[in-house]
Amino acid sequence: MKIAERSDQLEEAAAPAYKQIQVYLQDLLAGPDYGPGDRIPSERALAERLGRNRMTVRKAIEGLIAQGLLERHSTSGTRVPVPRVTRPMDGFSLANSMTRIIQAGGGIAHSKLLHFEQAHASAKVASRLSLSEGAEIVMFRRLWATDETPICIETTHLPLSLVPDLAAQDLMEGASLYGLLHTRYGVSAIRGEREIGIANCTEMEARLLGLDTSGRPIEFTRSVNHPTLVVFKTVQSDMSGLHSTKP
Repeated sequence: MKIAERSDQLEEAAAPAYKQIQVYLQDLLAGPDYGPGDRIPSERALAERLGRNRMTVRKAIEGLIAQGLLERHSTSGTRVPVPRVTRPMDGFSLANSMTRIIQAGGGIAHSKLLHFEQAHASAKVASRLSLSEGAEIVMFRRLWATDETPICIETTHLPLSLVPDLAAQDLMEGASLYGLLHTRYGVSAIRGEREIGIANCTEMEARLLGLDTSGRPIEFTRSVNHPTLVVFKTVQSDMSGLHSTKP
């Protein structure tokens, strides 16, 4: 046995019983047998299977519920959560705003302004907005929720020259960003580019979650989404031209 493997096993064995059960359940959920909406074994069945008492099993499950990895229904037991928001990956329109996406899923959209400031663009942000490094921008961060359940943290960067009088109050009142760009500044977004990556969220993010027609970039946004409550979906592709060839 490798030293690293033995160290991991010793560390796991030293963890509290409910923590060990949580690791077991997380491995179970990561496997092929459970998907969104599936019910996991009952507390009684898990207790018998693992040789633990039901109170310890219950504590483990409640911890995973608090993390959003499971949800409990009074009539149908404990299940893997079903995503509440489906975000389109392709194309761009006002229908792709977070408010309308949440409403399309049957939820009530809520947003909370976490931060607002005028700043100078870093090299990365400047590159995305076709600006010079150090150019003046507006940066703000919002926490989005559906039916008061936090699902997404979005950090948005806009050229200050595009929105010279944009104020925190405009966003605190729940105004749509794209609506403001269109009605106040005469700017309409006609296309967008999305890049999906996987990374560990920051401590703050973890806590908050338990163009115009000339083609000029107008917005750069970093979006951190809840891993089980939000899914991404591509538009349907026409595959009628694809066919198999047989020898």
